[in-house]
Order: sequence, then C-alpha cells, then structure tokens
Amino acid sequence: MGDAALRILVTGASRGIGREIAQQLLDSGHNVAVTARSQDDLEDLVTGYSNSMVIVADSTQPKSAEEAVSKVVNQWNGLDVLIINAGDGSAAPIEKTTDEIWDKSIAINLTAPFHYLRAAVPTMKNGKFGRVVVIASTAGLEGEPNVSAYTAAKHGVIGLVRSSAAELAKHGITVNAVCPSYVDTPMTQRSLQAAALRTGKTFDEVKAALLSKIPGGRFLSVDEVAKAAISFIALPDQTGQTQIVKGD
Repeated sequence: MGDAALRILVTGASRGIGREIAQQLLDSGHNVAVTARSQDDLEDLVTGYSNSMVIVADSTQPKSAEEAVSKVVNQWNGLDVLIINAGDGSAAPIEKTTDEIWDKSIAINLTAPFHYLRAAVPTMKNGKFGRVVVIASTAGLEGEPNVSAYTAAKHGVIGLVRSSAAELAKHGITVNAVCPSYVDTPMTQRSLQAAALRTGKTFDEVKAALLSKIPGGRFLSVDEVAKAAISFIALPDQTGQTQIVKGD
C-alpha cells in the first residue's frame, strides 16, 4: 500500500468483518471513514484514532451512499478506497421465502453495493485511482440451499463487480470481490439459530452438521477475511477477481 495514507470508506463497519477491516486499516495509519447504523459501536471502534470519521447511516436507504461518499470527499478531498462490506441474509426454503425476505436481501446485498460504487466512481475517476473491494460470499459463485434470496443477491453483486471492473480499469480503478465461506460472525450465529428453529434440532446439532461440510471443519475468522480484502488495495493489476477464502 505504500507509505502514503489512503482515504478509505468501509461500510458495515460496526461489527464482524467490516469492523476488523477498519481496525486493521486504522492501525496502519490510513484515514478511515466507517459507516453503519450503530453510532455507539462505530464510536467505540474509532476511539483514540484521529485519522477516522464516523458516518451513521442505513445502507439500504437510497441516498445514504451519496451522502456518505460526499462527507468523505468534503473532509479529505477525495476517496481512494471503498470497501463494501454491509450485508445480511435470512434462511428459508424457497417456497417460504417471502417478498419481504427477497426484497431485503436484494436491497442490502446488491442494491446498496451498486449505490456505493456509483457514488464513489466520479471522485475516483477524477483522481485517476481507486480500489473497490466487495465482501461477497462463496454463495455468489455456487448454489446454497435455503438461502435463495441471499444467493441470488450475491450472484448479482459478483456480476456488478465483474462488469464495473471491465469498465473502470482504464481509469486506474480496480474492483474485486472476496468470497468467504462461513465466517464466525453474528450473522452466522443468527443463521444457525434460525436453522435450529426451522428443523427442530439443537443449535449445536445444526452447527456440527454445517461444520462437517466445510473444508477444514471450521469457520473462518474475521481476521482471515479482512487480510484478503486489504490485500487487493496493493494490487494495481488485479481487477474483476473473485477471491475464494476457505478454511482449509
């Protein structure tokens, strides 16, 4: 990444993968703006860092991306790196996947990344430099049962990454995706709890069954995914990539 401090915006930074990414970047001395819905969690994250900015926002709100990017550009006169991490998902058999589940998954996992990418492109083009990293999922590259909405949204965001990468390369902007398998995050815990309720099994039984199908038999750590995401910042010739991160 070089010695110069970059201007970075991380979405979904209040917990899990996004928080770890932001923490590592702050520790490296970069200027990092963090956004999520929870002000308390964000303020706790940046305590003691003068090179930080807190932007409380809901990524699914139509104007939130434009407003967040505008705040970063106004404060730091540009934006070098955008890490799109905010995401969520609900598990349900396809016949029980309601319009609400579908719409919510598309909004947070596909439409919000599009809004942030669209908002960031003009300032990155102006600076002739940009690094965009989307935290996607292996569900964006292969089918997963009982998460049709989430899987469809993640497939969609992979398409967005590949298309925008082809379009923006001539402007010095790279767009890549990190596709982790199951990660030890609050979202994974919620998914396991939902599966236990749906199947009548205990939480531990559901967890054991899932772990038996995962390479290496363990969940990824947020540190592993964060390092994979941050590595793309220093790779000028890598764009349109979908880096799979598994625990094997």
